[in-house]
Amino acid sequence: MTRLPIGELDRIADAITFHPETAEARALRQALGRFATGVTVVTVAGPDGPTGMTVNSFTSVSLDPPLLLWCPARSSSRHDAFARAQAFAVHVLGAEQLDLCLRFTRGGEGFAGLEDIANAEGVPVIAGVAARFDCVRHAAHEGGDHTVVIGQVARVTVGGPDDHPLVFAAGRFGTFQPDDR
Repeated sequence: MTRLPIGELDRIADAITFHPETAEARALRQALGRFATGVTVVTVAGPDGPTGMTVNSFTSVSLDPPLLLWCPARSSSRHDAFARAQAFAVHVLGAEQLDLCLRFTRGGEGFAGLEDIANAEGVPVIAGVAARFDCVRHAAHEGGDHTVVIGQVARVTVGGPDDHPLVFAAGRFGTFQPDDR
């Protein structure tokens, strides 16, 4: 195997190579945007009532025990409510739920006008999503400009079999249509 200096790699791959600590933050953000993610809304019973946040930093960690994680930004005004919550719910959004996604972004309507429903842990939940994971806090760790929140899944609710996920990539929302092969 031939080792090439970093500057030579970009000519072979017809790409650019950069060090994320010296490049503009936008370059790293754009590179990360090449990885499509699902879109979720995480909810907690906050100190001022039901609180939700649109999140794409969500992933499975372990099946045994069932653990998942998500990462609220430390710069968010809602960070502390989420990072300290002892229970939370992750709602996976379907392709037709962009309006629900936008409700829980900065400046969105949040829970205003939605049905007031809570799970057994008292966490506000949103009906009609593709899937919901009701979690209890397992751990939280500092992770740069975010907090890594790990939850143990207590219950799972799954929507209809034809639900296709809402997807986020390259700074835009879209849908995923599975190949029937």
